[in-house]
Amino acid sequence: MLLGIDTSGAVSVALAEGTLDDPATPPRVIARRADERARHHDEVLLALVEAVMDDAGARRDQLTGIVVGRGPGPFTGLRVGLVVGRTIAAVLGVPLVGVCSLDALALQALAEAEEPAAVGTVAVALDARRREVYHARYARTADGGLERTAGPAVDAPAAVAAELSAADLLAGSGAALYPELLPASAAPVHADAGHLILAAHAAAARGEDLTDTAPLYLREPDAAKPTAPKSALGR
Repeated sequence: MLLGIDTSGAVSVALAEGTLDDPATPPRVIARRADERARHHDEVLLALVEAVMDDAGARRDQLTGIVVGRGPGPFTGLRVGLVVGRTIAAVLGVPLVGVCSLDALALQALAEAEEPAAVGTVAVALDARRREVYHARYARTADGGLERTAGPAVDAPAAVAAELSAADLLAGSGAALYPELLPASAAPVHADAGHLILAAHAAAARGEDLTDTAPLYLREPDAAKPTAPKSALGR
């Protein structure tokens, strides 16, 4: 069984039967939970992991791998998800893989489209605060999946409105926050851990290296070390 954890926006946890090693057989998501409250990641994540395991009637010793969302997203939220994922993987001695959270959001938008076969391109935009959005664009592949063609990146909504709005589907909390510039045409707002697992399987089937679990912050933190000490006399 695979445990998926994403804290790039909401806190999302999912459990799936299957592995990432069989390209022909995607994992089957059997339980998922989410909490969309902001700034509560450290308070709810472990409880959601336990709840998902209970929902599926699964034991921790049945887990064979952990999939974590690398973001982009807020510093604190991403750290919580990655630390918990790394800790569980280390304790159980199972592999840990990392996936761009935007990939999961795009995959979910495609899966929930009314006519997925008619969708050729997908764009996603997440709220990055500071009046900016994290964004990426995707194109359909020959096997019906998605390939990222641009991003992840962070920009002001106006700077990327034209290219993101030109996609057949546009989803994410950034679109919900700036509807005049980024009119959403798909429902998902935050990355879903179930689709994160499916995105990991698709990437593994393409032969991508998923061993990097470093967070995708894309910009410097708000808090930074001062470059020079300030005088106590104010000079």
